Amino acid sequence: MDCGNQGMGEETELLLYGADRSQHVAETIRPALEKGQIVLCDRYADSTVAYQGYGRNLDLALIAKINEIATGGLWPTLTFVLDMDESVALQRISQNRTGGFDRMEGETIAFFQRVRRGFLAIAENEPHRLRVIPGNQDREAVFAEIEVHLKRLIGE
Repeated sequence: MDCGNQGMGEETELLLYGADRSQHVAETIRPALEKGQIVLCDRYADSTVAYQGYGRNLDLALIAKINEIATGGLWPTLTFVLDMDESVALQRISQNRTGGFDRMEGETIAFFQRVRRGFLAIAENEPHRLRVIPGNQDREAVFAEIEVHLKRLIGE
């Protein structure tokens, strides 16, 4: 995310994410699914609910409508939420960045607390689709836990 867009309105941000998602679904996700491929996607419509709905306090009903239009009703079979304390997450991001935080990452801890609550609320409301994975584990443990769920999903 471009750090130069600090003054972007919250509704503009929401609509831009919706437009980008719509294009991504049309160009990449649907064609892959139509070919029988498995699609892995980082940050789909649940992220909009968590970041713009819970984090930015925008209207969840409006976000649901935008997500419905943007996705054409296409929702993941399985979504992973890597859950960890917000300060630990930001510390890990900063360790992997050379140029500092981007516009979203530069938000307050309170913002990320709301986002985290949003993801956990979605997971609580849709336990059939979302799996919460403790993200404070090392990478190998996180991967192993995800692998168990994926193998279950594909029938291995």
